[in-house]
Amino acid sequence: MREPAPGRDALYAAPLATQLPFRFDAAVADVFQDMISRSVPGYGLTLQMLAVAARRFAQPGSACVDLGCSLAASTLAMRHHVPAGVHLLGVDNSQAMIERARALVARDSAQAPVELRCADILDVELPRASLAALNFTLQFVPLAERAGLLSRIAAALLPGGALVLSEKLAFEDPAEQELLGELHHGFKAQQGYSALEIAQKRNAIENVLVPETLQMHRQRLHEAGFRRVTVWLQCLNFVSLLAIR
Repeated sequence: MREPAPGRDALYAAPLATQLPFRFDAAVADVFQDMISRSVPGYGLTLQMLAVAARRFAQPGSACVDLGCSLAASTLAMRHHVPAGVHLLGVDNSQAMIERARALVARDSAQAPVELRCADILDVELPRASLAALNFTLQFVPLAERAGLLSRIAAALLPGGALVLSEKLAFEDPAEQELLGELHHGFKAQQGYSALEIAQKRNAIENVLVPETLQMHRQRLHEAGFRRVTVWLQCLNFVSLLAIR
């Protein structure tokens, strides 16, 4: 077997004697950029739209917050399009992710100040913000904690501020769930993942990533205090919502 290229996700390429739950450890951090790009249809466009949101919603003197920042891709997408006087905060509970994110931010050319903090997003104190990103993060938060987190984000946002919430969806219609699940696996196969990789990753992430329906996301966001919730991007079973305070 040919050795994978540096940074290429091959974590599940060989049969695993023991299937462990998925964790955002150093091994995942090393290949995460490749992993998410090849696993989440529309991921690149989600980042481009976050840059659009930064130009529209970021207010001078406020913060832009990236919760569950991983390698700071969303942080950097916002950083290049915020006005002067904006600072950015990225938070992730994986030390391996934060260390690599700091190196990426250090090499970035934009000038807006960035703080990257290794902490649990359920515990961190949120600054007054005009834009927050929760990209493919809420799905890893325990169900019982999700409403409280969104309420805290809404409370931290300035009037007219916005949250970009991107998630994998579940569907109430079993036929729709099955079809979009099959198409998602087809997308990953198109990106070069083998059937073994797809199956082992699916087993590892089961009960770690818990998706919900679009209706549940809409309801929870409105209950948290967001006055407008709009689907602004969807590809297969992945959606990005724009929620305005």
